Amino acid sequence: MKWQGRRQSKNISNAGRGGGGRGVAIGGGGLILALLVYLLTGDPQAALDTAAQGGNSNQPQNQQEYKLSPEEQQLYDYSAVVLADTEDAWEEILGEEGIDYRPAQMKVFKDSIRSGCGLASSRTGPFYCSRDNALYMDLSFYDELINRFGAKDGDFVLSYVISHEIGHHVQNVTGIMSQYQKQMAKLSKEDQNALTVRLELQADYLAGVVARYQEDKGYLDPGDLEEAISTAWVIGDDTIQKRATGEVRPESHTHGTSEQRAKWYKKGYDKGDLSGWDTFSLDSSEL
Repeated sequence: MKWQGRRQSKNISNAGRGGGGRGVAIGGGGLILALLVYLLTGDPQAALDTAAQGGNSNQPQNQQEYKLSPEEQQLYDYSAVVLADTEDAWEEILGEEGIDYRPAQMKVFKDSIRSGCGLASSRTGPFYCSRDNALYMDLSFYDELINRFGAKDGDFVLSYVISHEIGHHVQNVTGIMSQYQKQMAKLSKEDQNALTVRLELQADYLAGVVARYQEDKGYLDPGDLEEAISTAWVIGDDTIQKRATGEVRPESHTHGTSEQRAKWYKKGYDKGDLSGWDTFSLDSSEL
């Protein structure tokens, strides 16, 4: 993506390195299991509470000064530009719908951090917390996506991740998130998973809308869209489950299959607006 020399958002900050505690203890399958539970989540409070049962969520967490490496600084600067793109895109698109877009904060951290949704570690993966309207990300996740999960190497991988998380903020601004949370309280675990899949696929669609905005502005390079789609594919629930356990359990899916995630991202890109974003009223066979 053409990002150097472009506007950087002022809503990004270096939140520091977590210290003075165990952070979130996640048992069992390590990073793969953690990402299966947390990866690109809409509102991770319940998941964070579950993970914290293995540690001490009330333990003080001191954020220490964190000096970015040259590679991290480049990722940070790139992220600031992508965040600015999401702000410009949603201010324009939602403005046409009569909705006032209030930008989210993006907090870059190292190792662990206490968010408005609880204590999280780098193993949590990027997440959006609707309680404090903030996106949290450890920049090491970029390398994990490429080296461990096999996403196509390229900077637009990070643009997809950020745009997806900001998609959850758009859901919050438009009231979708509050409706989702109210429904979740009434459902069984399996039905909660199914509803969360719809929330996540909608966020993938919204990420595609941002990509279309970036394309129309002339910001994308050849191959960028393929990088994003490859990322959506490698973090599909079925792909992660098969890699981790050798089997796929659709009833436990919370983000959608690889095919679904790539489909909804591409659909958002093709539409370029909110005309096709409704994942909640469709039959499950249409997702």
